Amino acid sequence: MADLNNNVFTLNTYTAAVKDGTVAAAVSWRAGWYGGGYPGGAAPSILSKVDRVIFSSDTATAVVKGPLSSARYYQVAHGSPTDLWHGGGYPGISTVDRIIFSADTATAVVKGPLALARTHLAASGNEFDAWFGGGAAPHPSLPGVVSTVDRIIFSADTATAVVKGPLSLATRYLTASGNATDAWFGGGYPAISTVSRIIFSVDTATAVARGPLSAARYQQESHGNQTDAWHGAGMVSSSPVTTVDRIIFSSDTATAVVKGPLTVARFGLAASGNATDAWFGAGSLSPLSLRSTVDRIIFSSDTATAVAKGPLSEGRYGLSAN
Repeated sequence: MADLNNNVFTLNTYTAAVKDGTVAAAVSWRAGWYGGGYPGGAAPSILSKVDRVIFSSDTATAVVKGPLSSARYYQVAHGSPTDLWHGGGYPGISTVDRIIFSADTATAVVKGPLALARTHLAASGNEFDAWFGGGAAPHPSLPGVVSTVDRIIFSADTATAVVKGPLSLATRYLTASGNATDAWFGGGYPAISTVSRIIFSVDTATAVARGPLSAARYQQESHGNQTDAWHGAGMVSSSPVTTVDRIIFSSDTATAVVKGPLTVARFGLAASGNATDAWFGAGSLSPLSLRSTVDRIIFSSDTATAVAKGPLSEGRYGLSAN
């Protein structure tokens, strides 16, 4: 718990106090925003839709909010206590959209782009900055699968993202989670179990390989708190799974530990959460079998099967959330 005795806060101690309940919760820890995605069907159209899940009433169907600036899928997102940045996406764009939580019925605002246009990437960060790593840049004039990491500084988000030290290998269809000081990027295609750690204070260095996931997989999703990250679902040996792996940050050289599963197998899902729980939403069993399901993992009892909560407004995959 944050020390409030001297009534002096840095942003880090304030954020810790918000998360542990010492002060009123910030908006970003009360709700999750799930944006974009691909709805499938005979004549599908990529979505710009954003759904909001309110954690305290998560049995209800998610409410549709203001859209992204353009339709996209396989983009990623990371946020601060007040805003959320969605970056990249298919068919290989550099656009970054900012959702202001307090005005979430408005269309997301376009901010400074990523340094490299790409899709199938991952993102993590803290309350000051976001790091967008990996992915694929499919345009013929651009490189293919990359290890590139771009850093967005929230206080200067109209500028082009700055290239930082790369991941330990080039990959796509990966995921990422982290805490105030570090980010862990895990999995990827072709199916790997590799986990790379970025230390934010020395982010010009190549990310360091850490203990692997329990199995090689891709198109999984993750969410965590200050001490651990939970990686859920994805593709293993070309089949969707319900598996959830827990990475303990303080012992991240060990193989991730398998915890209680999600309620249904899927890939291409998204995850949001707060300090105590994570909500894994949507995804696909196959291109014609889409999920709107949202599963809640309670971190303090993560050996149990996740509990199904109120669904998103529409089944889809390749969406983003934070």
